[in-house]
Amino acid sequence: MAPSAPRTGIGIDIGGSGIKAAPVDLEQGTFLVERLKTATPRPATPEAVAEVVADLAASFPEHVSESAPLGVTFPAVIQHGVARSAANVDPSWVGADAEKLLSEATGRAVGVVNDADAAAVAEHRYGAARGVRGVALLTTLGTGIGTALLVDGRLVPNTEFGHLEIDGYDAETRAASSVQDREGLSYEQWARERLQRYYDEVERLLWPDLIVVGGGVSRIADRFLPYLDLNAPIVPAELRNTAGIVGAACLAVERFGPARTGGAPQPST
Repeated sequence: MAPSAPRTGIGIDIGGSGIKAAPVDLEQGTFLVERLKTATPRPATPEAVAEVVADLAASFPEHVSESAPLGVTFPAVIQHGVARSAANVDPSWVGADAEKLLSEATGRAVGVVNDADAAAVAEHRYGAARGVRGVALLTTLGTGIGTALLVDGRLVPNTEFGHLEIDGYDAETRAASSVQDREGLSYEQWARERLQRYYDEVERLLWPDLIVVGGGVSRIADRFLPYLDLNAPIVPAELRNTAGIVGAACLAVERFGPARTGGAPQPST
């Protein structure tokens, strides 16, 4: 008997400057081929973005069935498939049914998820938080602080713990990695004076079992994580710039099921 084909999915990451896509081996959490990238249209209206997404989704016929569901990350709060905010894309996205729009454009079942949430799912299924039970928190340290929360592997979507008030300030205005650059803080100063205070508050509120640090700064986590004194283990992300696409593809297949004959999977109502 021939071995069964690996589970596969397709993920697309919509960003302010580029839209990236790749077919994903869902057994390994890796790309089947090198990802494709195209510039985000200007203006990044729903219709213009949907056209690009449709082209990218059709770009991997040798690797993913045309009936495979599509997972899409989006830089916004996504509530039941509807965009409730719009960061770095056209404001006309606010209130748009992103899942319906992209499903109609691609002819596939589509699951849309916040970009940080998708990355957290990828880290839980394949990376630094793999198999962790209880509460796992991903914090993405960059221009701001993005967060995503999982409880026993189930996503609690659209958390905004980067906006916790710390000493009278929005936390990300004091502790994001951009602040470390802007204020010329050493990694030790940033960790001891800013990150420690932020993660202390996070632990007080959530009691996480694991904290994962993502963002570009995760590549040099050894320069600042050792200075933190927390109850929970805190570790750098492993998937990094593949996490959004991998997580989105994974969530779509978990939600809709794998590709099947007889047409595209239908979105749940």
